[in-house]
Amino acid sequence: MWYLQASPCDKGEKMLMTLYSFLLCWLSLRIEANPGLKVRITQKGLDYGRKIGMELLKEAVLKETFPSWSGQERFLIAKVNYDISRIRIDAVDFPETSASFIPGTGISLSVAHASATISADWRMNTWLLSKDQGRMTVYISGLFIEVIFKVSRDSTGHLSVLLHDCQLHINSVKVKLNGGSSWIYTFLSGYLEKPIHSKLDKNLCLKISYKIQMMEAQLRRHDVVRQIDGFTQIDYSLVSSPAVFSSHMNLDLKGTVYPVGNHTDPPFVPAPFFLPNEVDSMLYVGISSYFLKSASLAYYRAGAFNITISEELATTFNLNTNLFKYFIPEIALRYKTACPVLLKLTATSPPAVILDIDRCILEITSYVEVFAVLPNSTTQCIFTGNLTASTRANLTIIKQKLIISVLLKRFHFSLLHFTSGFSEQISPVEKFLSYTLQNVVVPVINDKLGKEFPLPNLAHTTLMGPKIKINQGHLVISTDVHYKHEEEEDEGLHSQS
Repeated sequence: MWYLQASPCDKGEKMLMTLYSFLLCWLSLRIEANPGLKVRITQKGLDYGRKIGMELLKEAVLKETFPSWSGQERFLIAKVNYDISRIRIDAVDFPETSASFIPGTGISLSVAHASATISADWRMNTWLLSKDQGRMTVYISGLFIEVIFKVSRDSTGHLSVLLHDCQLHINSVKVKLNGGSSWIYTFLSGYLEKPIHSKLDKNLCLKISYKIQMMEAQLRRHDVVRQIDGFTQIDYSLVSSPAVFSSHMNLDLKGTVYPVGNHTDPPFVPAPFFLPNEVDSMLYVGISSYFLKSASLAYYRAGAFNITISEELATTFNLNTNLFKYFIPEIALRYKTACPVLLKLTATSPPAVILDIDRCILEITSYVEVFAVLPNSTTQCIFTGNLTASTRANLTIIKQKLIISVLLKRFHFSLLHFTSGFSEQISPVEKFLSYTLQNVVVPVINDKLGKEFPLPNLAHTTLMGPKIKINQGHLVISTDVHYKHEEEEDEGLHSQS
């Protein structure tokens, strides 16, 4: 039988090729990592953004300042040198605007039949008429402009917005000169229209490109890691470039919660999930169980689930040894003078987060210690044990934050140690724990959870009528948004004060 035997060199090359293929596969998996959060902007959202954007553009244009410029035109046998200064836009109108998604590219914004009125100082110098000056008004009409923005992800996970194309057409530029001492400037007005038209044709798209570059630089300065509180931070970086379709644009965010100062990824990865095929709301935010699990792990690592309940925190009743007379009377009898009670819960593992159809479950495991605080400030252990509690989580959105409040459904307690001299009956201990968990521990937990999880949002916007739908393995928030002008925000601050 004839056969070919590979040389040691061939074997080495095959090994290198195998290693190279493995690295490529590994890198592709890392590049196409599943997101922990998804954001969808719909055509409805884009139209609202266009409306607000055009209002802001009008405000910005009317405040814009422009550099002076000069030129020279030939009028019959004379050369006219002119200077245009103190240029300002007095009025602008955008009667027809539209915005649309360009699949695979980004966003198109177009303005049709726009008009503007510009005023400036003029100064002219010619050997025939010497010098003269005055004010001028420029009327621009029939302006059409279409700008296409390309959206992508840069190497640091920031959103990148670049100018992909700019088309411009101006139907008419009319110039009216005021002031001056000669009738000839009426004729010169027509000669100024050409350079102004040319100036606009040449510089308007360049000006837009410059503004987009400034916006791009501002986006890069935005920190994609946002602080939640003293314990945790959220990574909102993009894991891939935005996916642009004809009706919407999807952004995939990392959505990992870390302890402050420790950006070690959790030992689990996000599973793929999909937003519903809906575009009725302006904005959709998909939150995976990975996001909630990473938050649970981060808070656990930061020690946020270790809770000590003292008499001061038990606002609804006195947490002291007299309380035991309703559950374990022999404990209450032992302490002739009521002593404050300390209840310590130390999480033994991160709370498990389970997202099922229309429900969210948190399962918490803790080591429980109950102490009596004696008059000399020392503590005496009453009992210890292991606690497993199952809670139903209610999810609401208040002031741009996902609020989680828990309701105790059931728990299991195993007694590890009981103070000598007392009967080790589990039932009275469980009754005491049930009462204390419901009335003290759960309110403390809800107070902590009520301050957490800021949602991804645009500056100066509030969510309008958000709805939460819990699915298997993820939840979806559908909402409209409202943009607050600075005046509205100032009024809101004054009303609060």
